Amino acid sequence: MSGPVIRLVETSGILTRSNLPVCEFSVNPYTGCTHGCMYCYASFMKRFSGHTEPWGDFLDVKYWKPVRSPARYSGREIFIGSVTDPYNPQEAVYGRTRAFLEEMCGSGARISIATKSDLVLRDLELIKSFPDARVSWSINTLDEEFRSAMDRASAIEARIEAMRIFHEAGVRTTCFISPIFPGITDVKVIIRKTAGYCDLIWLENLNLRGGFRMQIMEFIKREHPGLLPLYEEIYMHGDLSYWENLDTEMQMFAESLGLEYLTNDDTMHRPFAAPPVVVNYFYHERIKKSARRCADA
Repeated sequence: MSGPVIRLVETSGILTRSNLPVCEFSVNPYTGCTHGCMYCYASFMKRFSGHTEPWGDFLDVKYWKPVRSPARYSGREIFIGSVTDPYNPQEAVYGRTRAFLEEMCGSGARISIATKSDLVLRDLELIKSFPDARVSWSINTLDEEFRSAMDRASAIEARIEAMRIFHEAGVRTTCFISPIFPGITDVKVIIRKTAGYCDLIWLENLNLRGGFRMQIMEFIKREHPGLLPLYEEIYMHGDLSYWENLDTEMQMFAESLGLEYLTNDDTMHRPFAAPPVVVNYFYHERIKKSARRCADA
């Protein structure tokens, strides 16, 4: 297999106003992502890129004009990696995420980074220099065989080890258990494995929309045929009982571990290291409209 198609592109700027509840601005140093996650919601970006290659097989490396007056972002929330992984393997070569961090160092901006990579360890000291910085790792399985079928990102143990190192260094860390595959993702096992290394745990259900819906359904039919009726009930007939039952189960499980369990924005602006780990299960709009992603642990 040949490598991804890579283009170097110039952009007028890198900071974009965001309507996400976790930030005011988003930064994506790349268009596309070579992790190639089968379920990636960001695959919609392909239609704006001009690429004909499959999602995961191309990457645009962005070069931008210098940020004007970085200090004016002091106290502002900046989310790095809303539609790309800022620590895809090519970051080791092009360093565009690091370039942005260096540009904003000392600005007083509050940054959040989402990744599936341990390459972020390279920038630990730089990230620590930002006030209330947070790094989240997506982990939805401890099974490397299933993980490798879903993405080309770092191994699960490497992600968890990176989380541990950041947590022990005093950086706020999040374990993002997403997407939860019904009947496959063992949420309890992941929480037990990671709870000591993170300040916040986010849970998100698998939401099959867009071009990858049939791809996932074909995967389930081929690899987990016994689960096909469950997936058809959820994704073909709109049955939400699985998620409602999981919500109740997770609340009881969290309480048994002494973890606070929240399903709304009560976690917004919580102080760093507020005990204990907060477990937050947020529904998609069809289940509970009041649910929102939490921003702080």
